[in-house]
Amino acid sequence: MSSSNDPGSSGAATDSSGSETAPAAPKGAAHHAVSFAKELLFVVLGAVVISSLLRAFVGQMFIIPSESMENTLLVKDRVVVQKITDIKRGEIVVFADPGGWLPEAPVTAAKPLDNVLEFIGVPTTSTPGHLIKRVIGMPGDTVVCCDADGRLTVNGDALDETSYLYTNPDGTQVAPSVVRFRVVVPRGRIFVMGDHRDDSLDSRCHLSDFSASEPQGYVAFVPEDLVVGPAFAIAAPFDRNRRLTVPATFTSVPPPAAPAPDTPTISPAGVRC
Repeated sequence: MSSSNDPGSSGAATDSSGSETAPAAPKGAAHHAVSFAKELLFVVLGAVVISSLLRAFVGQMFIIPSESMENTLLVKDRVVVQKITDIKRGEIVVFADPGGWLPEAPVTAAKPLDNVLEFIGVPTTSTPGHLIKRVIGMPGDTVVCCDADGRLTVNGDALDETSYLYTNPDGTQVAPSVVRFRVVVPRGRIFVMGDHRDDSLDSRCHLSDFSASEPQGYVAFVPEDLVVGPAFAIAAPFDRNRRLTVPATFTSVPPPAAPAPDTPTISPAGVRC
């Protein structure tokens, strides 16, 4: 049995001279914590990189800022836009302002969290300088408003737009357009319109605009390289979650009769909303 002055009874280690030394700190727990922190950091960084790559090359989420696409899209809906497919007639597309379509918005400093969420593809506010409309005319298409029954025609084929045009609370539907025009869409550009035709400053409303670098009316036709991509789904709010498909009426539109011209045809001269 050990006595009270037995060096081993205190639990302290002794060196070769018999002096006590401090007990060694356990290394397992600290090593595990550091290892876990590194793994977590790699996972977070990997998720951010993957999200950023997906946002840059595959898909991106946008928040609807206005009433111009009602009732197909409502203000603050979050839509997912894909970047890996070609543009088609009838699709809803997000595009950068071709020039003068949007008023200059006041510059406000974004919060750090907003910047982080936007970077990884989860926006908290609408993306400045972008619009969303439906593609009515592709390069070379002749778009006319309107035929004897008040319908838009594309390459001579009348569109039945009742499935997506805005319907008023009293049940009446807006007209396809009260602005009369005939255009031929130039090469590399598209002609777009909102579904809420009475509340959409779309291609029709810029057919007489001037820009610093192009002749009158060119800015009405959106360059294809400014298109982010077609919106294919409403992601939120969850009670509105659904796919966005091309209306059946666009499947019967024939191809243009001639190659897309370098310059658009616009008549009558001076047409505007």
